[in-house]
Order: sequence, then C-alpha cells, then structure tokens
Amino acid sequence: MNWVSEQGSVILRGVEIGTRTLDIDVRALKFYVDNPRIYSFMRADGVQPTQADILAKLQTLEHVRELVQDIRANGGLIDPLIVRDGDFVVLEGNSRLAAYHHLVAENPVSWGKVRCTLLPADIDEKSVFALLAQYHVKGKKDWAPYEKAGFVYRRFKNQMVDIPAIAKEIGLTKDEAKHLVAVYEFMIEHGDGDRERWSYYDEFLKSRKIRKVREEVAGFDDFIVSEIQAGHFGKAMELRDKLPVICTASSKIVRRYMDGTYDFAEAHEAAVTAGGESHVLNKLIRFKKWLVETSTEDDILDAPKQVRDRIQYELKEIEKKSRKYKDLVEAKKNEIDVH
Repeated sequence: MNWVSEQGSVILRGVEIGTRTLDIDVRALKFYVDNPRIYSFMRADGVQPTQADILAKLQTLEHVRELVQDIRANGGLIDPLIVRDGDFVVLEGNSRLAAYHHLVAENPVSWGKVRCTLLPADIDEKSVFALLAQYHVKGKKDWAPYEKAGFVYRRFKNQMVDIPAIAKEIGLTKDEAKHLVAVYEFMIEHGDGDRERWSYYDEFLKSRKIRKVREEVAGFDDFIVSEIQAGHFGKAMELRDKLPVICTASSKIVRRYMDGTYDFAEAHEAAVTAGGESHVLNKLIRFKKWLVETSTEDDILDAPKQVRDRIQYELKEIEKKSRKYKDLVEAKKNEIDVH
C-alpha cells in the first residue's frame, strides 16, 4: 500500500519539531549504531560494526523473528519507523527494520518499502536520546537493564547531562539513575561487556553489607569479578542471597574465601554456622548500632519530658530482659563446655 507524504510534528525536550511521513525503500535505510540494544550487542568492545554485522546479529534474536510474523499478519507496520532525514538512519525501530529485511528477501515487491516518519537531518543528539527515552524508558520499556544503563551512562558521560536531569527525563529516581551509571561504569572498569552478567554486578553493587567489605578489603572487587566471570555463582540470586551472609561473617571467613581455602558454597556454609545468617543476631547488631549512635543519645535527651519518662521505663525493661537473656546464653555455653 502506498501513502502520500504527510506533514506532522513531535515534541522533544519542549521543542516542536516538524516531521513528514512517507514510504521509503527498505534497502535505503540504515541501522543506528548507537541504538542502546545494538550498542550492547555490537559495540561493547569499542569496535564499530558494519550494517551487515548489525543485520546479521538482529536477525538471530527471537523478538525479531516474532516481529516478522506480526508484520506479515498485519500487512505492514502499525507504527512508522522514526528516521533521520538525509542519511536515512533509523533512530527508532531497528528491530522492525531487521524484520523487514527478512520479508524483503522473501518478496521484494510486497515488502520493498516501509512507512517512515522523517525527522530533520540536523536533529541534535540530545534530542535523539530524548526520543529514545520516550519510547523505551517511559513508553514500551522493552530495553533490558543493561541497555537502559548504557543509555543513561552515555547520556551522563558523553553528553554531560547531570544525573537529576536524566532521572527526571526518563522517569527514574535520582538514586536509580545513579545506580545504573555506577554499575555500568564498574563493568567498563573491569573489562566486562557481557550484557548477560549485568544482574550479578547489579546485585553486587546494590548490597550495603557487601559494600562494607568492598571498602575495607583490598582486592575484593577484583576477586568477585573473577568469580562472576568464572560462573561460580550460578544465578545472580545466589550472589544476592549468599554473598552478603559471607560479608557479615568474620573477616577470617572472607579471607579464606578469597585465598581459595573455601569455595563459594563452603564460605556461605561457614558463615551460616558462625551466625552470619541468624535473624536474632542481626536484629541485635542493628539494635546495638542504633544505641551507640551519637544521634540516638541526642534524640533521647532532646525528647519532651513525657516521652523521656516512657523511654526510661522501656530502657529498664530492656535492661531486665537483656540480663535474663545474657544469663541464659551463658548457662547454655557452660552446659556445652561441660559436655
């Protein structure tokens, strides 16, 4: 089916940009090498892929094969490709372009042209990224986390847009955007461009318990990276659930894990045995930390008299119970020592 050219516009970064929509020969269109999905597959090593490389890779993806069936069943696209005029680079719709190439190979007469909305040839890169954010972060949300992180990272590093502005632009909190940049940067610094390992690094940098060991133990980051790359964690959930337990155990267990005396499973078992996964112990540790904070003393002393009187009562009750539990634990210890 052929349409005449249609005039229109889009709003990007608060600016109205004129567009025109028309049919274009599929073979005249080019893949956008900086598209976050293509970037994560093809440019993680810094090598610029050819158009043929990109097409070959995209056509191996399951969702592209599904698009072929959907486009064929619908008799064409529901939404036009978004294309930059002049060089005919497809800014939005690269997977659909790959699907169309498959259809063109079957029947160039029926599928030789595709509906496209042309943006001005001189559209700036920041507007392009704003467009992609509208489609994939605020809109369809079909980017994988690694792809989204790469998008945010390049927006921050290459285009020098600050984190609060990026967060607002794509509908994330400032901390979420900051975390995406931190994890992506960590992977770059450690030479790992494998998008399938994203979830491991995400969990590794997310945990506060792990962070303490990262800050205090030299070489811990490099060691965990090597464990991730060697596949020693199984699924990322293993790292999420078990590594914090190891990190809250004694430093001796952490050292034995790092020097190879324990493997991951053995280190976790030793940490559990030592109490690293005890909910009772963890509650007591958290309570003690709260008690010894300077701000806790200030809060108690600054409280109104009525509140201070209630605090005094509660502290006496805690003191009685603490003495009782301490005596019970001591008695249990002596009983075990005797036997």
